[in-house]
Amino acid sequence: MDETLLERLQAVEPLMWINPELGPTTAAHVPVRPDQVTEAEANWRALAPLLQQCFEELEDSGGMIASDLIEVADLAMAMGQGAGRFFVKGDHALPVAGSVKARGGVYEVLLHGLSLARQLGLIAPDAPPAALAAGKVRDRFGSCTVAVGSTGNLGLSVGIAARALGFRAVVHMSADAKPWKVERLRRHGVEVVQHQADYGTAVASARLQAEADPSIYFVDDERSELLFFGYSAAAAELSGQLVERNIPVDAENPLFLYLPCGIGGAPGGVAYGLKQVFGDHAHCFFVEPAQSPCALVQLASGLKRAVNVYDVGLTNKTEADGMAVAEVSQFVVQVMQPLLSGVYTVADDDLFRWLALAQDHAGLQLEPSAAACLGGPQMLLSTAEGQGYLAQHGLVAKTDQATHVMWATGGSLVPDEEYQSFLQKGRALRD
Repeated sequence: MDETLLERLQAVEPLMWINPELGPTTAAHVPVRPDQVTEAEANWRALAPLLQQCFEELEDSGGMIASDLIEVADLAMAMGQGAGRFFVKGDHALPVAGSVKARGGVYEVLLHGLSLARQLGLIAPDAPPAALAAGKVRDRFGSCTVAVGSTGNLGLSVGIAARALGFRAVVHMSADAKPWKVERLRRHGVEVVQHQADYGTAVASARLQAEADPSIYFVDDERSELLFFGYSAAAAELSGQLVERNIPVDAENPLFLYLPCGIGGAPGGVAYGLKQVFGDHAHCFFVEPAQSPCALVQLASGLKRAVNVYDVGLTNKTEADGMAVAEVSQFVVQVMQPLLSGVYTVADDDLFRWLALAQDHAGLQLEPSAAACLGGPQMLLSTAEGQGYLAQHGLVAKTDQATHVMWATGGSLVPDEEYQSFLQKGRALRD
């Protein structure tokens, strides 16, 4: 790793890093296929009738898990973000699980249930997914377990979906998991195992238990292609929303995306899908806490072996609980190394400031980790690294025509008392 970059990381100052490995989308050699994105889109459509039966909040949407694209001109102005159009992708308010993880966790659990039911002869091989709602299927699933390791939001999506199908659900949570997320899981009948260690330890423990017990299905956030492609289908949703607004994405009208990153599955899946839809006209940036920049550390190291934030002297301590991850998914790194534009880091205090601005200027209820996306345009447009990226790709003169999409990953389910404490802290820091 470059010595100057290492010093800046260790100083825990917000920074932007540009990926030198970024190349043409069509030339990327990665361990997945573009048609897996379209397969995921088809799977989501097939699962919709089952989702409609399982979750009453999906009755009006026909069983589709989708979020609004919200234009936030006033918020962008308050944050000093300059030219272009600015949107928040509202995954903070996704139905079922209240976060972007609904796109991955729910998807994998339902596809696992479908596969298992066919394997056990509970439904016919050609039966539609809605057949999983039958009582005999739910009764049989009660002797099977779905497990996952999580800091919170993935656990919510997996646990809620597993219980909806009748599975026993176990979520292994790290020490930094928020108490309200633990309580919400337990109210859904999910067993929560709390570890006095970080995310990696929780995942490792869950994986070991699943390997020793064939009745346990483990949703592996570090390695799962099902999770990854569940997220990727969001790209088609965003594309349709841009078309509805008559917003072009092409050589003269670039699209910039800012995606909060923990282990990497959600932002990686979304970004991969977006690159398949928009190609080189989509410029994807991950955002990470200054004490937990696991993707940045791995990508910038230039090493093939795993590197974590502790290796460079950082603590992995952050208020952004969903992003308190020391080591990024190696699978996601393999996919995103040639496709990711860069990574920027944020200070915890800024998360609270931006959270308050999002409420006061756009009426958005975000949790701190979701607010991380809001700083992306400013980092791109005002830092030397961001300006260098724009110049390198011939985009300096096109910023007026640019579209910026900030991916808000969670927040609508935060209990009011806790959210008000976030707001109070953010407003105090801002003033």
